[in-house]
Amino acid sequence: MGAVLVTGAAGFIGSHLCSRLLEDGERVIGIDCFTEFYDPSLKRRNLSGLLGRSGFELREIDLREAPLEPILGSVDAVFHQAAQAGVRSSWGMRFGDYVTINIEATQRLLEACRGREPRLRRFVYASSSSVYGDAPHYPTTEEDPTLPISPYGVTKLAGELLVRLYARSYGLPAVSLRYFTVYGPRQRPDMGFHRFLRAISLGEAITVYGDGEQTRDFTFVSDAVEANLLAFRTATEPGAVFNIGGGSRTSVREILALLERITGKAARVVRAPSVPGDVLHTGADTGRARSALGYRPRVGLEDGLRQMAAWMARFLSGETE
Repeated sequence: MGAVLVTGAAGFIGSHLCSRLLEDGERVIGIDCFTEFYDPSLKRRNLSGLLGRSGFELREIDLREAPLEPILGSVDAVFHQAAQAGVRSSWGMRFGDYVTINIEATQRLLEACRGREPRLRRFVYASSSSVYGDAPHYPTTEEDPTLPISPYGVTKLAGELLVRLYARSYGLPAVSLRYFTVYGPRQRPDMGFHRFLRAISLGEAITVYGDGEQTRDFTFVSDAVEANLLAFRTATEPGAVFNIGGGSRTSVREILALLERITGKAARVVRAPSVPGDVLHTGADTGRARSALGYRPRVGLEDGLRQMAAWMARFLSGETE
């Protein structure tokens, strides 16, 4: 019996993807090395509903150094979600971690996958809207320039280009998904909605960088997961790239007002200067994903935030998944 491999399985999107794959009857091998970028205990908490579940196997290995060929022997597809995340922390001395995790580990995984067709039916790479930087217009298409303005964005684009090279040179059946600000239950603690909801719930101050008028195209996690499954099951040209957005482009100021309405609590906002690497706006043109994959986001922003607010209450009470 074959299996699918999910890297970064204990992370935010990876853990949701593992759950959905199991629900769809797949046998899942999850890989994670539990880096210290944020508290590893939170990642283990993400796995609480997966460990011991029939069809799921966790392997704690580091893609930068572990032998990968033995793991890939029975694998039909790879979902490469693992990455060193975070725009603001990618500057300075931490950049080396971004290079080794986002570029070198990706190349090692691609090299290990080379020549495994037809058994290996798909390689899905999790890219990022950060590859666009400050795009010239919105919504942004896949044909627009990729000019990242953060070291993180540079490394995600490098990974994406490696995927394209292996697809072009060796026929690797690979696609890249450019995520636009994914949110939902289990979101990383450094991300905006997690920080906002936690602070509102606990009566703490929220630091907003810039004037609050910056906008993002927000994508609920179940829609990002669905995009992965569509990319897995739909034949596309090797090396294809797709924007994955939620169609909910909204400003930070509007988000805070919405969270106040959902929670019934006031947000205490503290202003801080804009941070290098933070783009002003993002907005996804998902026409290519809609046409080629049948992708259509299903969860609206208010519904998604209500689900996340309910999760945050459980999270703060110490409940496991």
